[in-house]
Amino acid sequence: MNNGLAQSLYQQIGAANLREIVQTFYPLVKADPLLTELFPENLSETMNKQEAFLTGFLGGPPLYHQTYGHPMLRGRHMRFKITIDHARAWFECFSEAVNSVDLESGVKTELLEAVGRVAAALVNSE
Repeated sequence: MNNGLAQSLYQQIGAANLREIVQTFYPLVKADPLLTELFPENLSETMNKQEAFLTGFLGGPPLYHQTYGHPMLRGRHMRFKITIDHARAWFECFSEAVNSVDLESGVKTELLEAVGRVAAALVNSE
């Protein structure tokens, strides 16, 4: 029941679907030869951080802020050489993960547009 108030993207996706997206996404990343070099061997902490970040970013509880502080995405990712090709590969993996869950097409579109902007903003190398 939303009492006439618009639901956040997080509410529209749901915690279980968001978890499923993250759990589907990271094996895709590890299988991508371009991306695997950017991620640690053990992805458990990375997955937890990603789910916490996305929860708050999409309008849910600020889990990342509460646990790790401000995300400072560009600063935290500057130690990695991220090219447009990395961003595209990351986005393709994320898109595949999003498409693996049952969401309304408008919700999928809004989610992919939002994370696409983040992926583009993290490009820091030619």
